[in-house]
Amino acid sequence: MLNKWIKIIISAVVAVGVITFVGHNYVNYVEKKQTPVTISSSNKKTLFFYRDDCSDCQSIFHQVYWKSALKNNVVFINMNQQKNRKYITKYNLTSVPTFINGNKQYSGTNLDKINQVLGD
Repeated sequence: MLNKWIKIIISAVVAVGVITFVGHNYVNYVEKKQTPVTISSSNKKTLFFYRDDCSDCQSIFHQVYWKSALKNNVVFINMNQQKNRKYITKYNLTSVPTFINGNKQYSGTNLDKINQVLGD
């Protein structure tokens, strides 16, 4: 009976490890994408400006991604994509990571402040 429980526990640990590994790699893939983004004037989502080679951006990307996955309330804009750089002037961007939601704006990695901009 004990062997059965040990096998179940080991199987569960391995499954969680595999799922975590796959999820982590998928988010890293999303972070590296350099897709041009079009922001509509009727946008109600939080804009997240980042660079995939920015260590501060990388330090918070996973947390922001998983929060967004639940609510689908963030537009990810990789500023390493040349066509996304038009937003530097439009939104008066001076650094990354920067979050903009309506009249709220925050640049930095403080998760409490990021959550305020995200509306959490």
